[in-house]
Amino acid sequence: MKFKLSLLAAIAATALSATAAKADIAVATAGPITGQYATFGEQMKKGMEQAVADINAAGGVLGQKLKLEVGDDACDPKQAVAVANQLAKAGVKFVAGHFCSGSSIPASQVYAEEGMLQISPASTNPKLTEQGLKNVFRVCGRDDQQGLIAGKYLLDKFKGKNVAILHDKSAYGKGLADETQKALNAGGQKEAIYEAYTAGEKDYSALVSKLKQANVDAVYIGGYHTEAGLIARQMKDQGLKATIVSGDALVTNEYWAITGDAGEDTMMTFGPDPREKPTAKAVVETFRKAGYEPEGYTLYTYAALQIWADAVKQAKSTDAAKVAEVMRKGNYDTVIGKIGFDAKGDVTSPAYVWYKWHNGQYAEVK
Repeated sequence: MKFKLSLLAAIAATALSATAAKADIAVATAGPITGQYATFGEQMKKGMEQAVADINAAGGVLGQKLKLEVGDDACDPKQAVAVANQLAKAGVKFVAGHFCSGSSIPASQVYAEEGMLQISPASTNPKLTEQGLKNVFRVCGRDDQQGLIAGKYLLDKFKGKNVAILHDKSAYGKGLADETQKALNAGGQKEAIYEAYTAGEKDYSALVSKLKQANVDAVYIGGYHTEAGLIARQMKDQGLKATIVSGDALVTNEYWAITGDAGEDTMMTFGPDPREKPTAKAVVETFRKAGYEPEGYTLYTYAALQIWADAVKQAKSTDAAKVAEVMRKGNYDTVIGKIGFDAKGDVTSPAYVWYKWHNGQYAEVK
């Protein structure tokens, strides 16, 4: 009897061991699934879901399937830290996130402590990769790169004219505005107005009145599409015809949904549209067949998981330190093109181009 029990225990232990060996690898995306920036959270979620499905269909990673966890930070720093801790408790090995820099930066500290690898598809504030954390990467560019281009544009197109610089006080918005201001000032031009506004409000008419009184010709907005759209609309209401210039957060159809024709001629910096790259053709077709348009950060999130999966295969481990070491040494073929990283975790070949809103559509300015 004792022998039988021992034999049963051994069989059970073997079965448990086999199950554990084939357990799913938990990966996650974290971003604003709810709240006013939920359009970007949806892009990230859709991108990650498709990447997980495609990688699993091709055999998974290290012989195991990927299991997706989704964290909702609503672009709130405190919520982002709570989400990061929840993902750590769930045994997540990799996080494609967060969207807002104000979320990515505090969450990155949790991921570093918990031995989790993070690739942000969208957080552009330089501080994210300036913290000296070995587990943190991004597949987008940085505000100081974006700001240089924006500052040069303002110098070229509005030299000697009245330029206003606004920001929403967020890590992303203020970072972008400050870098643009720095580039503008370095070119010998001082802005007419530098002003902060509060995100989440509906009435920016007092701010617009101030812009109108200063007779501004261009308004640089460091912030997100929701507030920028309201400012654009209220500028039109007050008859202010200044050109709006901004960053990558305005590259979403929701901006025009807010502005209507008040958004005409708005200029934004963003990477070259990955949907037009041959590397993305098959994936883009898959999304479109499912009735989803993979704009904005959808394909950046897909690429983040591609890179991590490839690096894990090379490292033969999901250990964040080993995977990070591999990632810094190689170049990765992704849906958004070939990606390599420097010692800080930034992409080695960032590219920003100009987009313009015209008649309800945004397109790259060739």
